[in-house]
Parts: sequence; structure tokens; C-alpha cells
Amino acid sequence: MPIVNRVADLQPDITRWRRDLHANPELMYDVHRTAAFVADRLREFGCDQVVTGIGRTGVVGVIKGRKSADGGDLKGIGLRADMDALPIEEETGLPYASTVQGKMHACGHDGHTAMLLGAARYLAETRNFAGDAVMIFQPAEEGGAGADAMIKDGLMERFRIDQVYGMHNSPGMPIGTFATRVGPAMAATDHINIQIEGLGGHAARPHKSIDSVLIGSQLITALQSIVSRSVDPLDAAVISICEFHAGNARNVIPQTAELRGTARSLTPEVRDLIEQRVGEVVNGVAQLSGAKITLNYERSYPVLVNHAAETEIAARVATDIAGESNVSSDIPPVMGAEDFAYMLEARPGAFIFIGNGDSAGLHHPAYNFNDDAIVYGSSYWIRLVETQLAG
Repeated sequence: MPIVNRVADLQPDITRWRRDLHANPELMYDVHRTAAFVADRLREFGCDQVVTGIGRTGVVGVIKGRKSADGGDLKGIGLRADMDALPIEEETGLPYASTVQGKMHACGHDGHTAMLLGAARYLAETRNFAGDAVMIFQPAEEGGAGADAMIKDGLMERFRIDQVYGMHNSPGMPIGTFATRVGPAMAATDHINIQIEGLGGHAARPHKSIDSVLIGSQLITALQSIVSRSVDPLDAAVISICEFHAGNARNVIPQTAELRGTARSLTPEVRDLIEQRVGEVVNGVAQLSGAKITLNYERSYPVLVNHAAETEIAARVATDIAGESNVSSDIPPVMGAEDFAYMLEARPGAFIFIGNGDSAGLHHPAYNFNDDAIVYGSSYWIRLVETQLAG
């Protein structure tokens, strides 16, 4: 079963929506224009319910099928797209480039939203399924845990969602391809924040100071040894210190320094080990240096774990759309994080990647979602609903 012909007819409209969203990016929960755009389209399509303000600025559209249910347990499935952009200055030079300084859709959430809107339009026209297709448009995926906010606002119970599915574009994967895996598919992410208070002084008299810059450098080196010497080589983990703030003069040893970074892991055991070892390293360096070092270790998104039965379903639907040779169902885990993990903790489901072709990487100022992927993504959503809610 190839792409849905009607979706191919709708591609110009979906592309136009996507490019409008691209030109008007919004961050985190402040996606008021985007949410209004989405809600207006869903109402135009004739969705049975359009609810705004779920998880602060999330939007949910419910489309009821016209088939009779066959007595099965599955009454409704959720399809999720994220709406927020990133605080990046765009460098694409496109005619529909961001009109908002310092903000851009550098992760393809404009494409995710547009593809789900395209599927919603088709499903509202045809209703060739039994039960409820629940279109979930989520804010604040980029660090704000918008998925968790929507769940806490009653998303799953209020809209009777039995299964939930997500999708993300993947630069480097050819257009018309899909990839997924059972089990841990994306990493948990934790935040490392370290405040160092030493003793400032003259650069020519370091022996009279406690050098916060040197201590910060020692910490960075020591923290790297956690993955290489404390974590089993067969387990995946990442610690990256990406910010180092200290000093403002070349001849002054600064009194304070700050380090910020991230830790990634794929199992609860490794996650616990990393948190423990980061604390031990910080305490050890503090004792050796005589500095006061404060660690704030904050757990963020959990591991994204795909459920076995639902992942098999997702792969089968993708195969129907793209062909067996264009679907991988056993890709390696990705050490990036995704707050769709919260939804998969709340309900069974699966997360799948769709090819974005030879584009710049995610979160790069030259990135752009590839509109040629639209027909595959929207068709996947449609066939997933019609397969799972066959009646």
C-alpha cells in the first residue's frame, strides 16, 4: 500500500502550512500563534472536538470514526506532533525563513505539525475507522517537558487514549524511509550544574588564591572518566560539559566559576550510577582543592522506551507505505532525548523516525524540514489510524 493519493493532492496545502509555521517560530510554551493556527485548521476540517490550553498551550483535536466498533478494547489512539522552535538564528536564506530574530524551526517541528494537520484533514473527510483518532499538538518539547504537562492536565484520560504514537524527522535518512526499534530508543537526559567558589587574586600570585578556573578544568577532566572507567563498556552513556563561565579579566584569578552540562543514559541502573559518580567526583575535587563546590544534579526526560507490540505495528504500517526495504525496525538507540518518553510511560505506543534526506543536522542554523517527506509522514498517520481502529 503506497502513499495515500489524497495526501499527494493535499501536499501543496500542507507545504503552505508548514512554511507559514516555519516563518513564525515560537519557543517552549509561548506558542500562542502556532496553537491558534492549528486549532483554526482543525475546526475548518470539521473535527468533533477541538480543545486548546491542554498543558498550558497544547491543542487536541478529536475525530470520530463512522464505522461500528467490533467489540475490541481499543477505543482511541493518540498521534502526537510537537509545535515549538529553538532559540537559534536561522541561516538558510529561504524565502520563508524565520521572521523572528533569534528563533527558528531548527528541529522540524513545523514539519511534524503540518504532517499531522494533513492527516487530520484526510481523516475528518473519510472517517474510515471505528473509535477516536486523537490529534495531539504539544508545546515545549525542547526542554520544557510539554508532554508531561499535557499528561498532568488529563490528556490520556480525558480523551480516552489507549495507545499513543510519535514521529520525528531524521536528517541523513533518505526521503521515503522509516526507522524504529523495540525497547530503549532514545536516552534519558539529566542536567549538571556546578558552582565553584574559590579564592580570587592576582594572576601573578596564584599561590595566594584558590583558582576556580583550574578547579573547573580538573572537574571537566575527572567527569569524563566516569563514562570511560565507571560505566560498563557495553552500556551507553554520555557526559558533556558544554558551558564554562569564569572571570572577566586576563590578570585576575576569578573567585567563582560555573559549569553546566548534560548526562545521557539508556537504563535506570546507568542513570543512577552516573548521578552517584558525578557527586563523588565533585566532592573529591572539592576536598583536594579546598574550594567550595555546589552540585545541582537535575533529572529531566526519562528514557524513551518503545513497546514491543506497538512498535511492530508501527513498522508494519510504515512498510505498507514505503516498502520493506525502506523500513528498519532494529536501529541502534539514539543518545538524544525526547519528552515523548513521558507519553510512552503513560500509555503503550511507539516512536518512529522518518527520513529528511540530505539536510543539515537537527539544531543547526542551516537546517530545514524537507517538504518531500510530507506525503510519507501524513500517509503513515492515516494508515496507522485505519489499521488500529479498523472496526
